[in-house]
Amino acid sequence: MKKLSLIATSAMGLEAIVGKEVKDLGYDCQIENGKVSFEADELAICRSNLWLRTADRIKIKVGEFKARTFDELFENTKALNWGDYLPVNAEFPVIGKSVKSTLASVPDCQAIVKKAVVDKLKKHYNQEGWLSEDGPFFRIEVALLKDVATITIDASGVGLHKRGFRTDQGGAPIKETLAAALVLLTRWNPDRPFVDPFCGSGTIPIEAALIGQNIAPGFNRDFVSEQWDWIGKDKWNLARQEVEDKANYDQPLDIQASDIDHRMVQIAKANADEAGLAESIQFKQMQIKDFTTSKEFGVVVGNPPYGERLGEKREVEQMYKEMGKVFSSLDTWSVYMLTSHEGFEELYGKPATKKRKLFNGFIKTDFYQYWSDVRPPRR
Repeated sequence: MKKLSLIATSAMGLEAIVGKEVKDLGYDCQIENGKVSFEADELAICRSNLWLRTADRIKIKVGEFKARTFDELFENTKALNWGDYLPVNAEFPVIGKSVKSTLASVPDCQAIVKKAVVDKLKKHYNQEGWLSEDGPFFRIEVALLKDVATITIDASGVGLHKRGFRTDQGGAPIKETLAAALVLLTRWNPDRPFVDPFCGSGTIPIEAALIGQNIAPGFNRDFVSEQWDWIGKDKWNLARQEVEDKANYDQPLDIQASDIDHRMVQIAKANADEAGLAESIQFKQMQIKDFTTSKEFGVVVGNPPYGERLGEKREVEQMYKEMGKVFSSLDTWSVYMLTSHEGFEELYGKPATKKRKLFNGFIKTDFYQYWSDVRPPRR
């Protein structure tokens, strides 16, 4: 097995969580803005695609170099070992981006990288004329930042937030990767009750159930790198067998999900059923003001409406007040809410124990964390 330079890309604010996941897989890593870099073998491509809950994509870094001119970009790209990655019939579109760099024309950079790879593959495979590009898919990216070009190949295909079991999503669903991060930030464990009172299409409770039963988020989908001969079916089979071996389907879960909209509850149920988790989550149509429980030491995680739409703000603010009253008596419970509303703490009636800045898509939000002072008894 050869050593590869791998990158797990990350949404802003989630890099440390992605880094912990990479370390939990057994790989040393370096955490940077928007990405986590690590050195590993081909099997790591399979395992990281299958297991990383909070990363956006897995990429292979083919090379990195200074490029202030088109000649530098062409020659340095051509010097890379493309024959190690791409077969002679590879289909390889090139995408790009440029930030604070002399080479600002992205279409030109893409065309130059494409030509450099074509020239190198022709030489490597002693090929004349056109390359057929009717084989396995390899999406190449040239990313320029401050005149440094990073050349990568996407090893995921469809983004990792696409778990493969969403039948419908309703309005504006939270991304699965962010939902998983919210659950992981609570340090919830499957022995405790878990509640999402604003479940929408069910993303947060489904991610909690996957975490609770240690089911890999990629168990139900395919990845573009499964078609690459130099990784091979054996490694993918090995990685998928590990997924099956480590899953704890018998772990009992106490997860409750509710929403004011009965249509969303039905969508959430269908999504949970598609994920094979219908028996693990109890769904219910309910307003937040009607929530009651006699259970102890639970965790509430929610992505409530933010009140950003015209005419919605007053209604949402009233709901935040009701939420504060409902949860004020649950002194053994911890509550975690994600919202962009800057007045949330005042409306809720209590300052958060901790706040964490996160982005829900392009919306800047805070994750308000209310930790219980009462610790569960030691087992």
